[in-house]
Formats: sequence, structure tokens, C-alpha cells
Amino acid sequence: MSQTDNRYMRMALMLGRRGQGNTWPNPAVGCVLVREGRIVGRGWTAPGGRPHAEAQALAQAGDAARGSTAYVTLEPCAHHGHTPPCAEALIAAGVARVVAPFADSDPRVSGRGFNMLRAAGISVTTDVLADEAGRDLAGFLCRTELGRPEVTLKLATSFDGRIATASGHSQWITGADARRAVHGLRARHDAVMVGAGTARADDPGLTVRDMGVAHQPVRVVVSRRLDIPLMSQLARTAQEVPVWLCHGPDADRALIEAWTGLGARLLPCGLTGRQLDITSVLRALGEAGLTRVFCEGGGALAASLLSAGLVDRLIGFTAGLAIGAEGLPGIGALGIARLDEAPRFTLDEVRPVGADIMHIWRSI
Repeated sequence: MSQTDNRYMRMALMLGRRGQGNTWPNPAVGCVLVREGRIVGRGWTAPGGRPHAEAQALAQAGDAARGSTAYVTLEPCAHHGHTPPCAEALIAAGVARVVAPFADSDPRVSGRGFNMLRAAGISVTTDVLADEAGRDLAGFLCRTELGRPEVTLKLATSFDGRIATASGHSQWITGADARRAVHGLRARHDAVMVGAGTARADDPGLTVRDMGVAHQPVRVVVSRRLDIPLMSQLARTAQEVPVWLCHGPDADRALIEAWTGLGARLLPCGLTGRQLDITSVLRALGEAGLTRVFCEGGGALAASLLSAGLVDRLIGFTAGLAIGAEGLPGIGALGIARLDEAPRFTLDEVRPVGADIMHIWRSI
């Protein structure tokens, strides 16, 4: 693996991140075309998932693509969908070499793209920055391999892990800089998810604000009985920004019809005892095309995800204030008797965000 390959692949990965949150169900891929040490084309997956990154870069390069090396953050597609395969486009453009981190786990591709390229006489190099690409594409890989989206759980808490006082007062525990960072994180995810308790208590909008983005994430509420106010912000804006409601099989038919009439999408899910089966919820979201879900609580939903081992990444914003034991905890009861039963994560990053601390953890 050469330093040159690493350098251009890092550029391609940076480009791919521009599409995070608005390319689902397709992956957010980046592509850089290099000929004789000069970048002749670059692209990333367009909103909605097409055109693909390779097509964008080839269109920019034109005839200069002939004899170039294509750095692509995922194996070029090999199947005919809404557009012709990217592998065929690279062959037709006369690209001499393709560099990628790994094969696409989508069974429609899964090595076929590389095989097409090699059969056409194109040199293929793989395993370039595979770990970094795997983190960027974890949502897409989760959906294709596990049938569910990648889940990031975000908690904004006091120093002692509380999300509100005993009376429910919570605005604001963290400062303006942390809240702005959260909006940036929302923009990079396909969906923002909360539980019914949070939807009732906070009446959240769950939109991205003051970031200059052209798209909004899907707003998901997990509510077995659909007991969310029909005059809430979510209800009033469901025609403008998508609202998806994950509910149980016993939800009131009149409420299902009412929310459908407001413009929401209803996703029936299974039960575990008296609660929604969170695995069924994530499977339904995966089947609907979501690859990256940003969960903002509350405590019961966070506990369900953690108990089921379905949190891939934890992001905490910790403020320098203490609320005390009577405050509301950020995570509900987990029923843990021994520390070796507790879900553990590996620390990736810690940094100050204004007056608060942001810490990012990934599942082991």
C-alpha cells in the first residue's frame, strides 16, 4: 500500500462524507480520478443516491479519464438499476486502474464489480484504508449484512448523568455550541429517532436548523400505542418533513388513520412482552431503506437499544453542572447485577465543545 494511494483515498473518503445523511438507501461514496499525478475528476454520491460518485467524477474528467487511476471508497457497482453499472462506466472511459478499500457486501455486487474490471484488463488494488472506509460506510454495511441501520445513541447530560430535573426541566443542560454540534450530527444521519415519552415531554421538531443544509433527516418516533399529541410539532409538520411512526400491532386504528392523514408513514412492529421489540423496529427501518439512525432518547428507548446490543456508537455531551439523584437519568433501567453484564464501548475521541465535553465511543 503506497502513500500515494493512501493520500488519494483519503480525499475520496472526505468527498464521500459529503453525502452522509442524504443518499440512503445507497451508500455515500466518494471518487477521485488521478492521471499522471493530477486530479482530473472527483465526485460523490448525489442526494437521493444517484448519480453515483464514479459517474460524477467521470463526467467531470471527460476524455482525461482515459489511462487514469480511480480511487473509489467502495467496490464499483456491477448491477443494472436506475443507472448502468459504474464498473461498466469505468471500463468504457478507459480507466487503467481502480483502487478501493473492500468489496461491496450488497449481494448484487459482492465482487462482481472487481471481476468485471479485471476481465477488461483494469488493474484492481484493494484493502486501502479499509478500516477508515468501514467506519464511514458502517451504516450501509449494517443494512446489507445485518438488515438494520447503524445506530448512534446521543446523550446530553449533566456531570452526574441526568437529562432533566425531577420536574422535567431540561432546557438547557448543555450550551449553544453543543446544541449546534448536535444539529451537524443530525444532518449526517438518515433519521433522528426518539421515544414516545420524549415526543410528549419535549414536543421536539427534530429538524436540522441553522446549518445551511438542503435536506432534513426522517423523524422517527417509537411509540407502541401512538400516544403522541396530534397537535405536536411533528404532527403539524409531517407534510413538510417526513415523520415515521413505529408502533405495535395493537395501536388504535383511529390513531393510525389520523397520523396517516397528517402525512406520517406508519411502520407496524412486533412486541416483546408489553414493549415494542426494538430489534423489530430497527429491522423495519432497515427494510424502509435507512442506513444511519441518530437516536436522541429518551431513557427507556436508550435502555432498550443498549440491552439488545444495538448501539453501534455512543456520543455524549457532558455539561459541568450537577442535578442530583432526584433528576431524570439519561438511560433507563438495564437490570444489571454485575459489571461484567454491562455493555462496554471503546473510546474514540474526546474534545471540548464550548463549555461542554464531547466524547465518542464505539461498540467493542
